[in-house]
Amino acid sequence: MAAANGGAGAALFSEEELREVSGVRRGEDFVEMTCGCTSHRYGDAVGRLRVFASGDLEVSCECTPGCREEKLTPAAFEKHSGKETAGKWRNTIWVMVQGEKVPLSKTALLKYYYLAHKSGNGSHKGRNGRPSHRDEFIRCTRCGKDRRFRLRSKEECRVYHDALAKINWTCADLTTDRVTCDDDEERASRKVLRGCSRATSCAGCMKCVCFGCETCRFKDCGCQTCVDFYRNSKE
Repeated sequence: MAAANGGAGAALFSEEELREVSGVRRGEDFVEMTCGCTSHRYGDAVGRLRVFASGDLEVSCECTPGCREEKLTPAAFEKHSGKETAGKWRNTIWVMVQGEKVPLSKTALLKYYYLAHKSGNGSHKGRNGRPSHRDEFIRCTRCGKDRRFRLRSKEECRVYHDALAKINWTCADLTTDRVTCDDDEERASRKVLRGCSRATSCAGCMKCVCFGCETCRFKDCGCQTCVDFYRNSKE
């Protein structure tokens, strides 16, 4: 087992719990390891699973060299892999233990996930207590296609915030991704997956909808939404 120690991630799991798990890396606030999901039609889709003490689970897919699917929920990764029996990700997503594929349900890796759900935590706070934000879409005024905005960092939130304020926003304005009006729009089945850590097709819950925080509001922005947020935060 190859592991790098660092930060709070080093204390999430004991050496015994991670013994012989392949590809382990300990980050500042997470533990990451190699994972995968097997489809009878497409074979193995391999990725990197990150486990946070908050109970959040994220998968960055590495099924092909050009795959750009990152920070997927386990259920979204299962669906992306083409698994025929979607909805049972605890048993279909595996990690390598002593060279064998072992379902997540048979490891200690879900203990924080189960604790978070058992506590019934309805907060919209994500890992480290930071509010989480689900993906959003803006429609191009030129081609009429919806384009996804991932809101995982303050920088990504600012890109979405500014794009939303632009009346005639087009695909050419999306500087964070190489998308043009000629590119296909995401399938409807993919568009329902918006990064909620509670449910794959969540239409909006307290875990993925933020009504204003320091990640998605900006002191140097003069729009009424940002001005009101920082004015109210001082009261």
